[in-house]
Amino acid sequence: MNARKIILLAILAIIVVAAAFVGNLVWTSLTSGPTGSYPGEIRVYDGQKLGSINDFQLEAINGIPTINLSTYQLVVTGLVQNQTVYTYDDIINNHTSYEQVVTLVCVTGWSVTALWQGVRVKDLLEEAGYEQNAQVVIFYGEDGYTTSMPLSYIVDDNIMIAYKVNNVTLPKMEGFPFQLVAEGKYGYKWIKWLTKIEVSNDTSFRGYWESNGYSNDGDLP
Repeated sequence: MNARKIILLAILAIIVVAAAFVGNLVWTSLTSGPTGSYPGEIRVYDGQKLGSINDFQLEAINGIPTINLSTYQLVVTGLVQNQTVYTYDDIINNHTSYEQVVTLVCVTGWSVTALWQGVRVKDLLEEAGYEQNAQVVIFYGEDGYTTSMPLSYIVDDNIMIAYKVNNVTLPKMEGFPFQLVAEGKYGYKWIKWLTKIEVSNDTSFRGYWESNGYSNDGDLP
């Protein structure tokens, strides 16, 4: 075998190895999902392993809304003694903050266990003075999304609205400034981009997906 053939075979071998390496990188990228991380994100809390923020899949009915914090308001209204309007700073700076590890389970088959930090909805309802005969709490998102849950569930289960996930301020894609952490219920109950909380007696109310055939309870099995 002459020198020219040896060189050609060596070049061919290098090409084959390089192609295999690149192919493996592409396959890994396609099958492993996003590999980036958010600065300050934690992946373990109190000995419990957490999923990544990147593991969440976008679920939005009308794209990702942009919320301007300088004009943002969260309104608590309906069957309350005093309609209350909060700014973002009002909520995160003037209310007791809680942390809880909760798993979001989507009906489409994926799930993520994460550490959520936020304030309890019942604290906001009590400040507004909700009527004792009320039965339902209806939630409204900036994107037009709606859902509702029994008042007893919201109060008795200490359900909260989160402004942080895995120690990171809630990303825009994940519902900034607030997402409901509807523990024990499917992901379509975890409303994002929250703008209004209404206390109601309308037990016939059906939210966006519930009015399209989803269970109004949304309970996990």
